Amino acid sequence: MSAKDTSRAARIRRHTRVRKKVAGTPEKPRLAVFRSLTHIYAQVIDDEKGHTVAAASSVEKDLKSTAGTKTESAKAVGAALAKKAMAAGVSQVVFDRGGNRYHGRVKALADGAREAGLKF
Repeated sequence: MSAKDTSRAARIRRHTRVRKKVAGTPEKPRLAVFRSLTHIYAQVIDDEKGHTVAAASSVEKDLKSTAGTKTESAKAVGAALAKKAMAAGVSQVVFDRGGNRYHGRVKALADGAREAGLKF
């Protein structure tokens, strides 16, 4: 087993542990984050309906043009997601970091969403 396999497995174990406690409701949906090596994806999910309320990622055309580091891009994704969620009537969310450490790009995304008006 390589180091890559063990770190991926560890992230999945952490995510499974977090998901036991974190669930989205219609009043307070879950903000789920997925971080790849180059991009970051976030979505606001109502787990009771199994329905995505809003989504944003660094792959989208208007966010892809954001020059700068991946951390700056993550902050822009958080702000864009917050705007979309607010337009859909969501002002409060439960944060699901996806098994990643609350650090770097994941933290930048959360900070960008908070600055745009989303409450955690």
